Amino acid sequence: MTVTEVKNQTTRKAFLDVARIIYKNDDVWVCPLDNDVEAVFDPAKNNFHKNGKSVRWVLRDEEGLLIGRVAAFINYQKAYNYEQPTGGMGFFECIDDEKAAFLLFDTAKKWLQENGMEAMDGPINFGENDTFWGLLVEGFTHPSYGMNYNPPYYKAFFEHYGFKTLYTQITNHLQVYKPFPERFYKIAKWVTQKPGYEFTHLKVKEIEKFAADFMEIYNDAWKDFENFVPITRDTITESFNKMKPLMDENLVLFAYVNGEPASFLLVLPDANQMLKPLKGKLNLLGKLKFLYYRWKGVSRMRAIVMGTKQKFQNHGIESGLFITLGDYVLPLKQYTELELSWVGDFNDKMIALHNAMGVAFGKRHLTMRCVFSKQSSGDAAVA
Repeated sequence: MTVTEVKNQTTRKAFLDVARIIYKNDDVWVCPLDNDVEAVFDPAKNNFHKNGKSVRWVLRDEEGLLIGRVAAFINYQKAYNYEQPTGGMGFFECIDDEKAAFLLFDTAKKWLQENGMEAMDGPINFGENDTFWGLLVEGFTHPSYGMNYNPPYYKAFFEHYGFKTLYTQITNHLQVYKPFPERFYKIAKWVTQKPGYEFTHLKVKEIEKFAADFMEIYNDAWKDFENFVPITRDTITESFNKMKPLMDENLVLFAYVNGEPASFLLVLPDANQMLKPLKGKLNLLGKLKFLYYRWKGVSRMRAIVMGTKQKFQNHGIESGLFITLGDYVLPLKQYTELELSWVGDFNDKMIALHNAMGVAFGKRHLTMRCVFSKQSSGDAAVA
C-alpha cells in the first residue's frame, strides 16, 4: 500500500473519488459537494488557514486502486489550549481493512508529530464544527447537509487505534406537526408577549448587522465552555455567504431584549434533499438540477446552531424562538421534520431544552482524541 500526498489536480480528484468508491453501494449516503470539500483546503476560501495549516493524502493498494484517504490539520488558536498540543484529522475514508486504516492514521499522526503536536482529535473539520465533524456510531439514516456519515465499521478502527471519546454529539428530531408539550408552549407564548422582547427573522439586505449581532451573542453564550475560541467576523461572513444559496431568511431568527441582541436560532432547509441527485458535482447541469429541486422544495430542516447570552439564559427566550419558527413554518405545509444537530453531551441546558420540546432521538456522533505515545509513529510509505 502506498500513501500519496495531495499536491495537484490528479491527486485532488483522487481524494474526492475515494468517497464515491467507498459508498458506491450505499443508498443512504449523500455525496458532499466537491466544491465544499475543496474549499476546506483552499486558503482563499477558508480563513482557518490564517492561523493554521492542513495536508491530505490518498491511499492506494498494490494494484494502484484507491482504497482510502485522510487529512490532517493544525489550528494554532486551539492547538495549545489542551493538556498536550493537539491537532486534528478528518475526511477519513477507508475500505474495511484495519491495516489500511492504521496506515492512514499513522500518516496523519507522523505529520502532526513533525509539527509539534502530541495528540489528534478526529474525525473533525478544519473549520467550524457545524460541518464534517464527528464519527457516526448510531442512527445510520439519511444525513442532513454538513453532517458526517460513515460505515459502522469505522468505529472499531478508531477504538483499536487508541482514540478515546472526548464527547458525544447528539442529534434529535422534531416532527413539525406534532404539538409542543403544553407547558413548553405556554412558557413560549408568554415570553413572546413580554414587553421589550422582540422576535424577528434575518433580513438578507441587512446581513452585516445580523452578522454582528450573531457574533456578539455567540461569543457571550459559549465563552465559559472549555477551550472556547471566539468566533471572528471573517468566519461568520464566510459562513453566511456559503449559506446564502440555501437560506430562507424567515428560518433564521433573532431575539432582542430592549433592543439588545439576546439569542438566535439558525435553521436551513436540508440541502441534502436537493444535492443527492447531483453526486457531488455542481457543474452547469448540477446547478440546473439544484435550482429545480430548490423550486420543488424539501421536507426537512436542520437547526444548525443556537445561542443565548448568558444573562438571558433561563428566561425562556429559546422557547420563544421555536414558537416563532412554528408560526412561519406551519402555514407553509411544506416541512415535516426539524433536525436539531448537534448538541454535545456536556451542554446540559440545551439537552434540557430539547427534552422539554418532546424530541425524538436521531443520531449519535463521537468526537475522539488519540494521545500519542513517546515511540515513533508507524512506517507510512509516502510518495
